[in-house]
Amino acid sequence: MQVQAIESPYPLLFAPVYKNYFWGGSRIAAKFARADAPGVCAESWEISAHKDGMCVVENGQYAGMTLAELSSTFRESLLGTNNPDGKFPLIAKIIDARERLSVQVHPNDDTAPRCGGEAKTEMWYVMDAPPGAFVCAGLKEGVGPRIFTDTAKERRIPSLLRSLPVEPGAAVFIPGGLVHAICENCLMFEVMQNSNTTYRVYDWDRVGADGKPRESHFRQALEVIDWHAPESVLQIPYPMPSQNPANKRERVLRCDFFTMEKREINAPEILTRDGRSFLILFAQRGAAHIKYGADRGSVLTLPHGRSCLIPASLRDFEIAPENDETMILTVEV
Repeated sequence: MQVQAIESPYPLLFAPVYKNYFWGGSRIAAKFARADAPGVCAESWEISAHKDGMCVVENGQYAGMTLAELSSTFRESLLGTNNPDGKFPLIAKIIDARERLSVQVHPNDDTAPRCGGEAKTEMWYVMDAPPGAFVCAGLKEGVGPRIFTDTAKERRIPSLLRSLPVEPGAAVFIPGGLVHAICENCLMFEVMQNSNTTYRVYDWDRVGADGKPRESHFRQALEVIDWHAPESVLQIPYPMPSQNPANKRERVLRCDFFTMEKREINAPEILTRDGRSFLILFAQRGAAHIKYGADRGSVLTLPHGRSCLIPASLRDFEIAPENDETMILTVEV
């Protein structure tokens, strides 16, 4: 396919891809006015070019194209100079965990080739959680393959996990190789490498619809667990300058694969880009108006709880709050 340039770049809206895993809840539909979401909705894949959850453009001249087609057709014009291979590198999701997820682990860039999977480093931004909520992130000090295997035989894996209290606004970094689990009643915005490889090591003694224990991937997990991973801590927001001093900007997390920021938008602000990366916007609270194009005469309204993708070639746009409750999460590489 011949590489093209986007002649008139604009913010791209995508149809979410919903996953009705049994542990999901109903908050995605209720909180974000998603009438199309299933009754039990565990995940909404917001921005994804993965084959297991391919997003399709909803608006403008590229409506009907998949994100994978856009990426291979426009490459740097869409993805930026940081992504020269024409493959969209991330997945952005909403997760509603009515029940806790399995204890699991993902490979990293070093171990993925050995097990035939896709590397997955990820992060969680907590949008809603009840008092006393926690996640599991990492193994206790001194746990190695032998202890882990012996404890698994005794079905006592939870005794080896570190728990991390979380509340709305908390951010947790989960590098590939770190054993982890999202616990019940947490609503998350998740960003990860473009991967759907998960190795389940323990599922809280639950059974599937057939009455049998769900499949375990213990052998693969032993190959990819990082036994020397540092202890996980909540990420500390880092203040960043805003073009408009009425607004507040913080860097939530920066790693080798992506950077997330949080912006409280109280007044219009012009964002100028350098062409190195696309930009994902998620309206975590309130709604925003994005003004772009010649003299910023075109406007896209990003509703509360929706995501859009700003092509790398859209170098200049204005973001304005619909009300004084607007907060936007941004993600780039």
